[in-house]
Amino acid sequence: MKKYRSMVLISSGESSKSKGSDAVVDAFHQAIEKYDLGAEVCVTTIPDSSSVKNQPLVIVYPEAVAYGPVLEENVDFLVSEHLYKGRVAEALRVSDPFEMKRISWLLQRTGTMPAENRIVLEYVGVIDPTSINDFLTHDGGQAFAAAVEMKPQKIIDIIKKSGLRGRGGAGFPTGVKWQAVRDAPGDKKYIICNADESEPGTFKDRVILEGNPFSMIEAMLIAGYACGADEGYIYIRGEYLDALEKISNALRAAREFGGLGKNILNTGFNFDIHVHSGAGAYICGEETALLESIEGKRGEPRPKPPYPTTRGLWGKPTLINNVETLGNIPPIIHNGADWFRAQGTPSSPGTKVYTILGNVNKTGLMEVPMGITLREVIGIYGKGMKSGTFKFAQTGGSSGSIIPAILQDTPMDFDSYRNVGVALGSGALLICDDSNCIVDCVRVLMRFFKVESCGKCVPCRIGTEQALDIMTAISEGRGTMEHLAQLEWLSHGMEEFSNCGLGQTAGSPIKNMLDHFRAEVEAHIKLGVCPAGVCSMGK
Repeated sequence: MKKYRSMVLISSGESSKSKGSDAVVDAFHQAIEKYDLGAEVCVTTIPDSSSVKNQPLVIVYPEAVAYGPVLEENVDFLVSEHLYKGRVAEALRVSDPFEMKRISWLLQRTGTMPAENRIVLEYVGVIDPTSINDFLTHDGGQAFAAAVEMKPQKIIDIIKKSGLRGRGGAGFPTGVKWQAVRDAPGDKKYIICNADESEPGTFKDRVILEGNPFSMIEAMLIAGYACGADEGYIYIRGEYLDALEKISNALRAAREFGGLGKNILNTGFNFDIHVHSGAGAYICGEETALLESIEGKRGEPRPKPPYPTTRGLWGKPTLINNVETLGNIPPIIHNGADWFRAQGTPSSPGTKVYTILGNVNKTGLMEVPMGITLREVIGIYGKGMKSGTFKFAQTGGSSGSIIPAILQDTPMDFDSYRNVGVALGSGALLICDDSNCIVDCVRVLMRFFKVESCGKCVPCRIGTEQALDIMTAISEGRGTMEHLAQLEWLSHGMEEFSNCGLGQTAGSPIKNMLDHFRAEVEAHIKLGVCPAGVCSMGK
């Protein structure tokens, strides 16, 4: 993956196209080739985002300077001034304060770019995942070598300073969790990599494990040294057969190399890693249910407190991080906390790996700075909507949130999303256009939660079943206004009284639906119609 010094965004919606944006794009490519900037500058298109008078609009990062309207004959001058000579082309710059406010969602990150910036995925697709030698020739092992030269507490201090937050969905500060395990009394401690990636539409951890399995080993070694552990487990989703093979091969190669076991590479540090394959239970992604599964018990969540950091696997202090979180550890140790904090937002530094699916022209995997917006994701990485207009996005799989179009300019970081009442989740982005029905979407989610509930606690076991029954009734034209009050009560009850994260988040789609799409739900009830034409409504 190339790392560009500049990125050029060109508006390419219907209005901009009518004013010659296609010719502007072609002119940019020609000018960039003329000035020999092809290896340094990336050009991409975005939806229309300004008034007609400024179209076609051009925004150049990392300076976040907006130009418009830019005509074909202006392009050579703009490239020469800004991209070649390094100075703002003031004659073309958008200066109207009102217009700057209109496109402010694109100008939030002066000093960085909304371009893909790979940290966790840097060597995925670059190295041979079956070759430890290839891993070592691409900076592999250097972070661990640096770590064992430090005091364990210094490593934890670096992780704290970096601001890294858990990428599994909760966003808990990673350094704080590491500190709790290190400070917990006891001679025996464990490190666990949670690779039980079971959220629908999420496959980022699988790609990391299949593309660079040695990075997980190095990260767990660093965590073990910092926290005082000598044993680790990788709990991997049972359906991930290729990832299981890759990580098993990597562990064998690491042992043969001397990178696992007793007195690793003559450092005096002992650490070994085991692999445990799950059996298809979504609930085992919850950290305490995962512990129960490793111990050979039924996968059900434990009461908390005590937390795994003090009483985890077989009653010993245990650090549990997911794959993406651990994938950030070697780069942070290798490059420093300040380097990591220079990306993303102040409260959520670094990057985030997302899978993008749904009604967009391009689906797949991306790693972008924290704080990017849904509008940018759809326009730049999804290459726009296939048809219709953006209606909502489901983030983070079933346990995430439903994000309405009105929030598509909210920075995608943990705190910004929490402040508007939604959650970032684990990293799946299901993009839905106006042909999708919110009632049908929530009904499907409730069915998923009902099936995957372990049944241990009443609020989740009964609440998910009742919510599914109500959503089914509404989708079939049998809903009543009393049902909406019951859904609100169920959502609140599951969040407050469920034993684990599954039940606590099962009501989130209901809450998001009633907060942002109540009129559409009431149309099913009062008018007996599905505005999107999806629900059967008794037919």
